[in-house]
Amino acid sequence: MKKVLAMVGAAVMSFGLVQQAMAQATATQNLTLAVNSVYKIATSGNPGALTITTGTAGTNALTSVSDATTNYSITQNFGSTVKITANLDAALPAGYLLQLNLASAKGTSAGAVDVSATTPSSASNVVTGISMGADANQGITFTFGANASAGTLSSTAKVLTLTLTN
Repeated sequence: MKKVLAMVGAAVMSFGLVQQAMAQATATQNLTLAVNSVYKIATSGNPGALTITTGTAGTNALTSVSDATTNYSITQNFGSTVKITANLDAALPAGYLLQLNLASAKGTSAGAVDVSATTPSSASNVVTGISMGADANQGITFTFGANASAGTLSSTAKVLTLTLTN
């Protein structure tokens, strides 16, 4: 009987230890969460020099040159669609043509867009209807052309601005 009572006593003690091990304490915190509109655009670098060196005899349009070595990426979480515009820091002289073509998996590319006469106040749409999310490593193609009648153009640095906007 003593043995049975000792076993019952051990079981009751074990049950008490289990109950103590299961005791808990909690705390709560109130959180305020928000996600603001995010517009990010980045390019992979700069294209190489676009230098026209030849043409066809009897043709005013010289042989254009292209560069497709750069790309761009965007991220946007705006509630509707956004677009990318492009402009130069200053327009090119008459007779010179700079076209820009941006690929897009999330929007509609305008194809080869003439940005020769664009300025900060007169940007051109190059991709429209871009839905929310990310569009990474999309190709950029620059094509530079000139007319022989425009003459030579000394090496000229231009700044192209791509703007992600609604």
